[in-house]
Amino acid sequence: MANPQRLRYCPEVTEAFPFLNPLNSIPGVRAGWIERVPDLPITGDRDEAMRLLRPHHEEFVRNFAGPDAGWWRAEQVHGTDVAAVPGSPQVTAPDGLPVVPGVDGLITCQPGIVMAIYNADCGAIWLADRKSGAIGLLHSGKKGTEGNILQVALDEMAARYGTRPADVVAVLSPCIRPPDYEVDIPAGIGAQAERAGIGEFLDCGLNTAADLSRFYSYRKELGKTGRMMALITKDIPA
Repeated sequence: MANPQRLRYCPEVTEAFPFLNPLNSIPGVRAGWIERVPDLPITGDRDEAMRLLRPHHEEFVRNFAGPDAGWWRAEQVHGTDVAAVPGSPQVTAPDGLPVVPGVDGLITCQPGIVMAIYNADCGAIWLADRKSGAIGLLHSGKKGTEGNILQVALDEMAARYGTRPADVVAVLSPCIRPPDYEVDIPAGIGAQAERAGIGEFLDCGLNTAADLSRFYSYRKELGKTGRMMALITKDIPA
């Protein structure tokens, strides 16, 4: 899906969120994040929401990576499987765009690959290996965290790219937190990062259920809500 053009740096979508600084300070790595789309009413289920959000997210990707950029997305089935891209099979999602079926995480070591994960209370985890250049993006909610998708991704990155956890920078996105949810997903992910020996882990500390002006919250909005989007890519070398 990725276009072999040089990816275009767009400061307003990569520098607006300080919690992404540990990733964006790595040469060649860029991480992005889109919050709630203002004044876009969403009253239906996930499929309807994704269809409504599609043009906004496509515009964001164009600003992030260039006008012809495509991107790789995980189907997100609340599991722990992780796929390497490109090369993984894809199916068409209800919003008309392709996804890698059955997975909740994507990894790559190839420049020019844009990867995306959606969330609306679950955590998105960005990963970047300072040494090997491998990157990853994970969807870790209650079930993904219970199954330790973070460790699954680290193991897969180690097997494919020689990644060592000590060389990895990991960032956790805004997600739901106590007292708005009975399970402390961020605490679980933080503990997993520590046990794995990740070199640098940052939890942004933001609660999606606490600020509906900025975030979508599946729990707070009783399922009638949209999705935020996390992105990561590696620039194509000169």
